[in-house]
Formats: sequence, structure tokens, C-alpha cells
Amino acid sequence: MNAVIVGAGGQLGRALRREFPDALALDRAGLDLADADAVRAFDWTGVDVVLNAAGWTAVDAAEDPANAGAVRAANVDGVGRLAAAAQAHGFALVHLSSEYVFDGTHPGPIPEDLPPSPLSAYGRSKADGDALATAIERHWLVRTTWVVGDGGNFVRTMAALADRGVCPAVVDDQIGRLTSTADLAAGIRHLVDSGAPHGTYNLTGSGEPGCWADVAAAVFTARGRSADDVSRVSTAEYFAGRTGLAPRPLNSVLDLARIEATGYRPRDWREALRRYLTHLS
Repeated sequence: MNAVIVGAGGQLGRALRREFPDALALDRAGLDLADADAVRAFDWTGVDVVLNAAGWTAVDAAEDPANAGAVRAANVDGVGRLAAAAQAHGFALVHLSSEYVFDGTHPGPIPEDLPPSPLSAYGRSKADGDALATAIERHWLVRTTWVVGDGGNFVRTMAALADRGVCPAVVDDQIGRLTSTADLAAGIRHLVDSGAPHGTYNLTGSGEPGCWADVAAAVFTARGRSADDVSRVSTAEYFAGRTGLAPRPLNSVLDLARIEATGYRPRDWREALRRYLTHLS
């Protein structure tokens, strides 16, 4: 199988490189999806599957109208170019999505077929990109949440605050599950290698959902601090007086029944977090 990883320099891209060691790994310098000429000129001969881990992920910065063009170029137009290349050259496309395509009001775990209802500019860009990716027959759209891997992320931020003696305020009404990039990449590998039916799959950590304050408390405890050093606040309280922040979905819990029916069961997110923290310097 000849695989190409696009966005190979990001958190998920690095995990995909470990999971697909023989794949051609392209960071932004290797292939910029915002560059139509570069995508059109790329030699896709013999490629079986493209794993698209590229995209604009700065959720708050996407709210700035000055960034609207760059956000769309990365999350919408670039996806459309990959989808067109997939149609023209016959390869399958794996595309990563987010629970930000939903407004977070659904009661209970969110199924794959819930219609999009994004709250933010970032969420709208992901929903628009998803529509282009799913318009082709041979696609796996993988929707995930709260990603933690090799790079900047919430867990690393909390660990740094714990080490510096800071006592942060963290929201306790946004509910979801962390997703290890190792588990995410392994799940993608499973979908591709098993020949799972094309379509949309939710893929996150498993287990009882928690809030961001629960994650922060677990990190603080692992760093030798007290869980009580994390102040729990509502999203409304946290946003008060702040500007430039994108609205967040309160429910980020995705239904995992479909991915589990294919034979892949991701780790409990708390177990994955404990393992991640043991290797965090």
C-alpha cells in the first residue's frame, strides 16, 4: 500500500508517521494544500491512500476576520483540491474532522449522522471541508476531539502551569474525552488495513467522559500538586471580560459504536492520559 501523509509535521501527522513508517510524509513545505498549483502538479501516480492531517487548528484565531481567507484555504479549499485529486487519480482519502462542526446541544453521545450546526468560524470551515471530502466515494472521514500528542496541547500547558506553581481556572461544563494521537493514528490504520466501509467514523478515547477541569486536575496530581489547585468555573465565567474567543460546544462526547463495530477499541482516555504523563518531561 502506497500512502501519503499530508500535514506530517503536526501532532497527528507525527503519530501517523510512526503508524505508517513507509508512507511519504509531507509537511507544509512538502505540500501546501493552500497552493492550488502545487496540489495540481503533485505526482499522485501509484498512491493508494492519502491521510490528510493538515489544516488550520487555531480555533480562536479563526474568529479574526483577517484570518478568514487563510482558514478557508486550509480547511475548505485545500480539502476540495485533495478530493478532486482523489477522484482523478483513484486513491482513497482519509480526512480528519472535529466535534466543532456541532453546537454541543445534542443530548448524549453524538452520532456520525447528526447534521452539522457549528458555532464558530473554525467549526464552519471544518463542516464545509467535510462536505467536500465526503462527496467522493472512497473516503474515511474521521471525527475526533481533544487531541493530545507530540506538540503543544492542553495537557502540556497544564503540566507547565503545575510546575510553575500556578493555580489556573478551568471550565467544568465542557464535557468530552481526550484522544491520544497514538490511538487516533492506530484507529486510522485499522480502518485502512481492514478495508472498513467508507464513510464517517467517530474516533476518540473511550471511557466515562469528563470535563477540562477533570483533565487539569489529573495533570496536577501527576505533577505532585493538589487537584484542588485547579479552580472550576463555567464557560460563561471563563469567557467573561475576554474577547476574541471562539464559542465552544459544551457536549463534545462522540458515539464510538461504529468504530468499535469494525473491531477497533480505543483506550480509556484516563489510561491514555496516565501513560502520556509518564513520558512527559
